[in-house]
Amino acid sequence: MNTSGPAAGRGLRLTPFRGLRYVPDRVGSLAAVTSPPYDVVVRPDGLHHLESADPHNIVRLILPQAGTAAERHRQAAATLKKWLAEGVLAPDPEPVLYVYEQSSGDILQRGVIGALTLSPASEGIVMPHEDVMADIVEDRADLMRTVAAHLEPLLLSYAGDGGPNGAAAVIERVAERPPLLDTTTEDGFGHRLWAVSDPDERARIESDLSRRQALIADGHHRWATYLRLQREQSTPGPWDFGLVLLVDTARYPLRVRAIHRLLHRFPVARALQALDGRFRVRPVDLPLPAALDALAEATSESNAFLLAGDGRFYLADRPDERLLARTIRADRPAAWRTLDATVLHSTLLDEVWGIPDDPQHIAYIHDAAAVVEQAERYDATAVLIHPVREEVVRHLARQGVTMPRKSTSFGPKPATGLVLRSLGTG
Repeated sequence: MNTSGPAAGRGLRLTPFRGLRYVPDRVGSLAAVTSPPYDVVVRPDGLHHLESADPHNIVRLILPQAGTAAERHRQAAATLKKWLAEGVLAPDPEPVLYVYEQSSGDILQRGVIGALTLSPASEGIVMPHEDVMADIVEDRADLMRTVAAHLEPLLLSYAGDGGPNGAAAVIERVAERPPLLDTTTEDGFGHRLWAVSDPDERARIESDLSRRQALIADGHHRWATYLRLQREQSTPGPWDFGLVLLVDTARYPLRVRAIHRLLHRFPVARALQALDGRFRVRPVDLPLPAALDALAEATSESNAFLLAGDGRFYLADRPDERLLARTIRADRPAAWRTLDATVLHSTLLDEVWGIPDDPQHIAYIHDAAAVVEQAERYDATAVLIHPVREEVVRHLARQGVTMPRKSTSFGPKPATGLVLRSLGTG
């Protein structure tokens, strides 16, 4: 990628839209109707907790419950239609951009939410860094078609230059004003939202972003869905735009965390047996935080993974070099070949364990304690990995090289439910 960015007008094209937002008087609290992104709500207890938090929780739209996919999507559409008719959700009076802030302790992140123009050139302007699965894109596409709405924004990062007339300067000024909403979710994060309706401020944001490229930090499947649905249209319209949150990581660096694997119906004893002679395996008789520290230390020397499932932790590192040479593609950059996620998928899952990468066999869980608890409860194997560095992600993305899916978790992620985009209101 050209690090100086594209010429003005050839980069990100962000436009205002009429956001759909919850009407505070019609819900118990704004915090109670929000949710993490759909792919973070992975456990049934988490889904049930959100459903019981408020009858209008957004999870009823992003993860509706019914017997078939078609029924789930129709149910989400009916629910959205009902909430609009009842005034639970309502469109803002005019198209605007939104400044969005998340804060917790020493964490502060601000960005701008808008409708991003989609085009064949988008693939050079918005850079994915992970592979996607066709069945997930198909499901998200069917849901978006049926509800005719974008229910949660993608998280995109870009590198601004801090200029006095740039987007970051406008965002800081807007954040000094009274917000449209101010709420704190149960994870302790504060969320504030402002409307940017002033034409000059909007023009400054749009002009600055028109010189930028962006990395998809979170939402690869939704991005692929946006592009797929846009290609299906024969005439210009609302499908030519996608709902995004853009964060200037030169000002607000994102945190990069790992996404762990839960191998269903695969006991850890079986996983360890298959590693014999292929990896060095050592018991780690430490609590989880210290075991993760041991994993981090091991990754500084070789590919390494932390396995759990029987009440103990096991550190698997120093893979056999001949095994790696046989199982990992040689036509990719060295930075890709040495990724822990590459070794996990190409060597361990495909070759050593023979486990297909599908939901029947593997679950992707962001929280380390949660994946360990699930493995111990169901006699499964938890595979914990160490986060990849952000500069490695950007380096590969600039070369057009994608990592195995669910290789990273950038955050903090935007809360779902604070602003939606109807495909009927622009």
